[in-house]
Amino acid sequence: MEYPNKIKKETSKSINYSNRGMDLELLINETNAYYVEQDRALIYKKPTPIGISEAIYTEHGRIIKNGYFKSPSTLDYNGIYRGCYVEFEAKETQNKTSFPLANFHQHQLGYIKRVLAHGGICFVLIKMNGNVFLLKGEDLISFLEENTRKSIPYSYIEQKGYLIKERYNPTLDYLTVVNEIYFKGDCFNGKEKIET
Repeated sequence: MEYPNKIKKETSKSINYSNRGMDLELLINETNAYYVEQDRALIYKKPTPIGISEAIYTEHGRIIKNGYFKSPSTLDYNGIYRGCYVEFEAKETQNKTSFPLANFHQHQLGYIKRVLAHGGICFVLIKMNGNVFLLKGEDLISFLEENTRKSIPYSYIEQKGYLIKERYNPTLDYLTVVNEIYFKGDCFNGKEKIET
C-alpha cells in the first residue's frame, strides 16, 4: 500500500482456517433460535461426543485436560419440523469452482443414506462464493454414485441446489426452501400426512 509522501507499507493478512464454517454455523444457530422462539420447528446443533480421559479440579470446577472423540459424529443438526424428522450438515468452502468431497467423512455419507432410507428429510447447507445452497441428500448421493470426481462442480450445486437468501429474521430461512421441496400442501414427499 502506498501512503502520502511515497511511504510504502507492506501489509500481510494472516488467515486462520481453524474456524472455517463457523460463519455459516452462526447463521444457522441464529435461525434455529428464531424457529424455536416462533414455535416453527425444533432443530438443534448436535454436540460432538467427547469422552474425558483426564481432568483437574479447581475452585471453579472441573477442567478437562485431555479428551477424545467417543464415536464418529453424524451430521451437525437434527430435529423435527411439521411432524417429520430433519437432519442436515453445514459445510463451507473458500474454493470458487468446486466443493471438495474431502469435506465429508465416509460415515457421514453413510448416515445420510440411512436417514433417507428411513423416510427422514436430509440435506446439506453449502456456503460457497458468498451464497448458501440447500442440496438435497438424494442429489448428493446421486452425484457420488454417478461420478468419480473428488469434488462437486459449482455448476452442479447451482443447478441442483436451492439458493437460500440471507435476510433479517430469520437470518437464513432454510425452512421456506424445505417447504418448497418436501411439502406440497398437506403432503410430505407425495404421501398424505396421517392426522392423529
